[in-house]
Amino acid sequence: MVGEDMKFPCALVFFSSFLLTACGQSSADQDTEKAVDALIKKTKKHLVYVEGGSFEMGDFGPKDPKGDYLPWSVGEDDKHLHKVTLDGYYIMDRQVSYADYDTYTEATGQPKINTNNYSSRTRAPDVPAGVDWYQARDYCQWLANQTGLPFALPTEAQWEYAARSRGKMMPYATDDGILREGKNYPTREDRRKATAGNSPMAPYTIAKKYPPNPLGIYQMGLNGYEWVSDWYGKDYYEHSQELNPTGPESGTLKVRRGGATGESFLGMVTVIRTPYNPDLTQIPPKGNDVEVDPEKKQPYSMSTVRCVVDQTN
Repeated sequence: MVGEDMKFPCALVFFSSFLLTACGQSSADQDTEKAVDALIKKTKKHLVYVEGGSFEMGDFGPKDPKGDYLPWSVGEDDKHLHKVTLDGYYIMDRQVSYADYDTYTEATGQPKINTNNYSSRTRAPDVPAGVDWYQARDYCQWLANQTGLPFALPTEAQWEYAARSRGKMMPYATDDGILREGKNYPTREDRRKATAGNSPMAPYTIAKKYPPNPLGIYQMGLNGYEWVSDWYGKDYYEHSQELNPTGPESGTLKVRRGGATGESFLGMVTVIRTPYNPDLTQIPPKGNDVEVDPEKKQPYSMSTVRCVVDQTN
């Protein structure tokens, strides 16, 4: 009888422990679900509609009296002006933050990014998440799966069209097309204070301190490189299709648009194209046949993401 009397309390203790464990797991799952719901709601709120239309894509400097008819970039791959016509689409008015990306990795059972590397020095919840191309693509695809909306990386043409406020002759994606440090662009001191790393080269916070471009898009190409979906082709502009171009069918490098924080103003003009390895491994100098060390990656903090929704009003 003594043994039988002991069975019930023991079973009760075990069952209670099981309930506590189950409740703990359920609570964590509920917190993650709430965070995902909040992220989706915020993301939809910060989508800007870009009305479709046509524009001349490429370095418009020789046609721009504001720049004394001189090229805006020193590159060779953006000099072939060509007509592009785009359907309407939505674009995020701000970059994906570390807080946003952490919600995604938590929801998908992945480890947080950039916790123990070069970029961890500038990691903060409200600065742009530093990602390679695959991470950028996967985030947009996850949003698509969560919402049923066609989220994706912008094409190169979509990115430039939006940065130039529907293809206007705007060398910078600011409120007036010009960079004015401390008025519509962060100062070095602003950037230094943005993260724990206290670096003037760090990304700036995703905030509304400085005005957006005329479409309502913040810091486009002014707060780190931004990945687009296209493969890179140096001569692609010479044979690009006019309607909704998507870049070459294949390649080895992907395109980033905009510039890195802290570089010269000329490095952030809206027409500049920056090809890079999609996994961010360094590109060897021309003529160098030495295999690249996969661990030698450019700081993630310089490569960021914002998504589009290919859906007209």
